[in-house]
Amino acid sequence: MGTTTPPRTLAEALRARGDESLAGLLRARPDLLSPVPNDITQLATRAGTRASVVRALEHLDRFALQTAEALAVAPDPAPYGTLLALLTGDGQGDGDGHDEASAAITAALPAALGTLREQALVWGEDTRLRLVRTARELLAPSPQRPSPTGLGPTVAEATAGMSPGRLQDILTTAGLPATHDPVSAVAALTGLFTDRTRMAELLDTAPVEALSVLDRLVWGPPYGEVTPNPAPPVQWLRDRGLLLPVSTRTVVLPREAALHLRAGRAHRVPEPVPPALVATAERDPQAVDRAAAGQGFMALSTVEELLKLWNDGGPAVLRAGGLSVRELKRTAGALDVPEPVAAFWIELAYAAGLLASDGETDERYAPTPASDEWLDLPAQDRWTHLATAWLAATRTAGLIGGQDAKGRALSALGPDLDRSAAPEVRHRVLALCASLPPGTAPDPQTLLARLRWERPLRASVPGGPAAPGEALDLRSRIALWTLDEAELLGITGRGALASQARALLDEGPGEAAARLAPLIPEPLDHVLLQADLTAVAPGPLERPLADMLSVLADIESKGGATVYRFTPGSVRRALDAGQAATDLHAFLATHSRTPVPQPLSYLIDDVARRHGHLRIGAASAYVRCDDEAVLNEILADKRAAALRLRRLAPTVLAAQADPGSLLEGLREMGYAPAAESAEGDVLITRADARRTPPRTPPVPVPEGPPVPDTTLLTAAVRAIRAGDTAARAVHREVSDPGEAGSLPRTTPAETLATVQAAAMTGSAVWIGYVNADGAASQRVIAPVKVEGGFVTAYDHTADEVRTYPLHRITGVAELADEQPA
Repeated sequence: MGTTTPPRTLAEALRARGDESLAGLLRARPDLLSPVPNDITQLATRAGTRASVVRALEHLDRFALQTAEALAVAPDPAPYGTLLALLTGDGQGDGDGHDEASAAITAALPAALGTLREQALVWGEDTRLRLVRTARELLAPSPQRPSPTGLGPTVAEATAGMSPGRLQDILTTAGLPATHDPVSAVAALTGLFTDRTRMAELLDTAPVEALSVLDRLVWGPPYGEVTPNPAPPVQWLRDRGLLLPVSTRTVVLPREAALHLRAGRAHRVPEPVPPALVATAERDPQAVDRAAAGQGFMALSTVEELLKLWNDGGPAVLRAGGLSVRELKRTAGALDVPEPVAAFWIELAYAAGLLASDGETDERYAPTPASDEWLDLPAQDRWTHLATAWLAATRTAGLIGGQDAKGRALSALGPDLDRSAAPEVRHRVLALCASLPPGTAPDPQTLLARLRWERPLRASVPGGPAAPGEALDLRSRIALWTLDEAELLGITGRGALASQARALLDEGPGEAAARLAPLIPEPLDHVLLQADLTAVAPGPLERPLADMLSVLADIESKGGATVYRFTPGSVRRALDAGQAATDLHAFLATHSRTPVPQPLSYLIDDVARRHGHLRIGAASAYVRCDDEAVLNEILADKRAAALRLRRLAPTVLAAQADPGSLLEGLREMGYAPAAESAEGDVLITRADARRTPPRTPPVPVPEGPPVPDTTLLTAAVRAIRAGDTAARAVHREVSDPGEAGSLPRTTPAETLATVQAAAMTGSAVWIGYVNADGAASQRVIAPVKVEGGFVTAYDHTADEVRTYPLHRITGVAELADEQPA
């Protein structure tokens, strides 16, 4: 095909593209690479399939989609001027802003058309623009599926099958010359509706009620129902062809008449320019960074507290998967956050690989071994790990509490929470926030308007699937959730994007951690003990101190300073973990900046004196104590009746309950028993006793095929080009061609002579080849070397150098002198 010859098909248009343009098409529509097309013709065929075209239309911005919609109602092919006129209109009745709007459309149209061409939705020169047939079918009007433009069928389409007599009546009533040729009649009626002067004169004679009917139909839908005896205004419109029958009870406003009433515009409001992003507040960027860092540190503390909460084995996994509503409520209470926020933290820890199910028979959620590695990282690295996992996760915590397509409740950590659009929406929301000056918070409504312009709703594309039972505007919901979650996570501070988040998006986790590190307070190695049995941590504590203090005391309040309260139960918990009273006294004296209060020392000594005085073991269970008076006291206590105790020996009681229940029962009665092993040793309870087996984080569900990298694109383009060259190669007729489509057949001597001659001249030949499995194929090769019964050649079909045994070549034929361009 010469460079000046217009393409006749989409395949020819793609064949005329350069390699970079083909790579751009495959990058924009990666579904075309699964698998790599054999040649350009197959690529064009695949690009015109319904599923691929729907996916491409869903990724267009508002104005590119409006351009495609205008081409769908334009003549096929349409010149550039016709397309521009459908978008700008003729300006009649548009007021003073028409020139400005037309200028914006004129400036934006080349880029929109370039996008459609790049994605192979439009092809042809500017004088003959063609929308691919599948896109035209999706966007063109029909009674079952109105056009997005609100336009109806053309006069020719609407009058197809109408009797010549009825056409003659319409022409006569409209004041047009009579003709018995249906084609001429349709052309005359079309000419009337497209002639602005004659159409205006016709409408000037219309009743006011008739004009009101047209006003209701002009912007769509263009169909209306009529009774067998329509009202006079409707009858007036029907008699003049301004309403044409679709069925016995349905009429339609023809496209040409609607365009006249719309002043030539295909859309009521063309949107060539994206909506501006409006700022709600401008703050000091350093204050934003500090606020985000503080919130990020709180996020780390919350996730750490969640891991500790489930340290000994968390809640059970529901039979259908996920967390029960009761357990979610209990976790939210323990974290002191609302349930939706608790669900977010749980899902984030799961996405980051810090929580998982243990896979046991009595399946429960618990921290993973990776959580221990995460806890050992510096705070800034822990934050980047969480933020990176959040950005890539397709699980959407905002859906929790809603219902799936079958009306079942969606639970935290349960199935059906993946939404493949979530990562792309999160990145786009943050990118829009980053486009504002530092310290500027965007207005959520203008941000949503911008997102809708960049990716119109799937409902705006006929045939675009939407999840059953789910709001169509899912992207907007995800965007609003993104703003809330980013604030919780410390991506934003006071609504504005923090500098560490900008670094995470642009430069990666390493730079983000470096930006965050100076903003995180240094961990402290001390607390302030007070006489009311509390300890105040004036800031974040070093991990060993925080871990030990969380065992020895209960957290009473959190915030800038954390308050811990010492109770008999918390001291007993430390003793159960293997600490002695002397160890606790030394620990407090070492890490307190204030003297250890006497009441606290007395509390520790008192609990330690009674701790282990009773021993619990397995009988089913038994109680052992050297002090008979204590056992007598327990037997006499009415609260012990449920334990069903009986004396086996002066210092031993047996119980029907298991050891765990017996321990809890005696502790509720005010005693401090200790569990013992079969050898009589005290069992030490570790806080980190339960971990799941090694688990990998959940894999995000991608939205369609992944975008190929440059290496894959280059290789794919080369393979498509090579396959196209081989498929279009013209070969000379062989002496015995045999049946049509068969392999070339030559004698071994002729085969050897032909490939040797081709190697000497550097020309290409056509061969038939049978591989070791017996599969036959045709190939175009350029022989390089012939020796030892093998021919080494560049295979145009495979686009690589290969070696073929001569005895497997069925025959050789020379290519024709003239090859297609």
